Amino acid sequence: GGPLFATAEQARPLQPAAERTGLDVDELAALLEEGGAFEAHFPGHEHRPQQVAMLRGVARAFNQGGHLLVEAPTGVGKSLAYLIPAVYWAVQNGERVIASTNTINLQEQLYRKDLPDLASVLPFEFRAAVLKGRSHYLCPARLQALRRRGANSPDEARVLAKVLVWLPETANGDGDELFLPNLVERALWRQLSADHEGCDPERCRRFREGTCYFYNARRAAESAHLVIVNHALLLADVAVQNRALPEYKYLIVDEAHHLEAATTNGLSFEADRTSMRRLLSEVGKVGPSGRVTGLLAEVIGRCQKAHLPRDVMEQVELFIGKIGLAAGRATRELGLFFDRLEEFVEEQKEGRRSQYSFRPRITSGLRVQPAWETVEIAWDETNAPLTAIVDGLERLAGGLDDLTDFDAPDADELQAQVLGLARRLGEARGQVSQMITQPSQSLIYWLESNPHNDHLGLHAAPLHVGPLVEEHLFHKKEAVVLTSATLRTGSTFDFLRERLNAWDADELAVGSPFDYENSTLVYLVNDVPEPGQPGYQRAVEQGMAALFRATQGRALALFTSYSQLRATLRAIRAPLAQAGVTVQAQGEGISRARLLEDFRTGERRVLLGTRSFWEGVDVPGESLSCLAIARLPFSVPSDPIFAARAETFEQPFFEYAVPGTILRFLQGFGRLIRTRTDRGIVAVFDKRLLTKSYGHLFIDSLPDPTVRRGSLALLPRAAAEWLSD
Repeated sequence: GGPLFATAEQARPLQPAAERTGLDVDELAALLEEGGAFEAHFPGHEHRPQQVAMLRGVARAFNQGGHLLVEAPTGVGKSLAYLIPAVYWAVQNGERVIASTNTINLQEQLYRKDLPDLASVLPFEFRAAVLKGRSHYLCPARLQALRRRGANSPDEARVLAKVLVWLPETANGDGDELFLPNLVERALWRQLSADHEGCDPERCRRFREGTCYFYNARRAAESAHLVIVNHALLLADVAVQNRALPEYKYLIVDEAHHLEAATTNGLSFEADRTSMRRLLSEVGKVGPSGRVTGLLAEVIGRCQKAHLPRDVMEQVELFIGKIGLAAGRATRELGLFFDRLEEFVEEQKEGRRSQYSFRPRITSGLRVQPAWETVEIAWDETNAPLTAIVDGLERLAGGLDDLTDFDAPDADELQAQVLGLARRLGEARGQVSQMITQPSQSLIYWLESNPHNDHLGLHAAPLHVGPLVEEHLFHKKEAVVLTSATLRTGSTFDFLRERLNAWDADELAVGSPFDYENSTLVYLVNDVPEPGQPGYQRAVEQGMAALFRATQGRALALFTSYSQLRATLRAIRAPLAQAGVTVQAQGEGISRARLLEDFRTGERRVLLGTRSFWEGVDVPGESLSCLAIARLPFSVPSDPIFAARAETFEQPFFEYAVPGTILRFLQGFGRLIRTRTDRGIVAVFDKRLLTKSYGHLFIDSLPDPTVRRGSLALLPRAAAEWLSD
């Protein structure tokens, strides 16, 4: 069951008011002021001038039309500061507002906590809905088709069993409720999801009966005042003209420092041997004995049941025979194509062996090598039969139109399946073809080979996201508000403006309600070797062990690489256990949520984490009193997307690498102080903050904590004294 306010299914779609009425900014601000409705309703509610300042800024942007960047640090209560104006605006003007987040966690928090809180205070009703991309929802028609056909593999059987057990329990068919731990299961889920254009609501019984999960979610969104989505959906929606989102003119983007990366992911493409092979086996083929498999077999079976006239039947069989032969040929050629690609990758490696995946970018320099030419030739041989299959499937779907005259059961759904498969295969073929033979200047291409599972993938991603954001969001919407706890580097929004083409937006930095000078000690260790120098890792291990003993656990340690985390874990776990301190780490088969729960509720705990723990960890109070940062979170220079974007700058290190790293560093720093009464110490084991010319930029970006430079030996005592004050 969702929150009380959100029974949007039965409601009518929103109707815009004849003319817009502006928000009464003072009236809205009064809700949060001292003696206001929130204080009356929630006795613990603190009046925060920063929250009111942000609310006023957002309300003004809605009233005047225009875009706004708002940096609102931890503790401001930014979600209420934008939800209040958004809900008032939507209800008053009959115009929906979209709120976009980067993480499912924040979506859940908005929908299950903040909006119900707001609903209990406001004097009027409003409707809210969460809408996800099509691939998140189960398609009942595709499930039915799979049950009819039966599972082709143990993996399929397992996923099917999971789905059937879950089906009676789910209200909205959202696959995120299912536990699908591996890539194979997730790929199979996609085949059951509503993510396909063979989807033709006009012809679908489920749509007419109102049992299609995606369209039900979409209908709820049509009638909701506030629709919560995620970043990937925002621009994927525009790029593919998918129109998953209902029309909107007002947008709030929370966790906006992720908009570029999320959009990049949403618009990237990946193909590998397994996924392409799976598409072909879905089509099916004709064996030596004339036995047909896959969707082709289903079409034949369905035609036989329809008792078609013989000449029509012969035509269908002829068609299917041709497609089946092409599929057999495509499968063989595809195998050879990936063999050639693997040889090409081996040649690029030049004998380097590594436990990490190898990700060469396909640049114009690589494309002139002889080994690449053999890849191109192998692709031409694969491309021809693939084109024939797509073409054949489209014509077959056209031919199935006649079946409806002959009363074949579910002919519409069969036709939709054929079209959907033609589209997916055509899309994959087109993307690979472009990558191999007609690369676009606006895309980044790379190969990824993973030594652990012999996996070789082809990848493409957009080089620049900014122009898309500008064209589809800033130019088309009345008001776009971008907000996050970290949008500035140094004291300017310039880096974000440059990445997102947000040159015309107003800006507002509301400042922190916390007193960092008295609550937070940042201790910069000045006598450890720099990362990568001999003795550095040893210093980190000894320093962390002594520090966590002194703080009695209560510490989160952040790493930038999984291998460093593992080495540190091995070195400190036993000595700390003797001191009664328990060390847990990411990557030991325990979910992130469970690790955080143990850390929050346990005594004397230390938690080691990498990338995902630099953000979104919220542990107020004494359980988290010490934050240890092993090294500055620079991007890996060999990352293909990072490398390609860096090349577009005159001074890539200072203009691109450093500002991005400062934002990640600030996110990490923000894990420590979550309430006004929190107190803590941050220890940084990366001496580059003190020795490099860019070091001061990191320190200057912090919210004025007490900063000390000192030796590794004196760190434990400094920490213990700071925490006992």
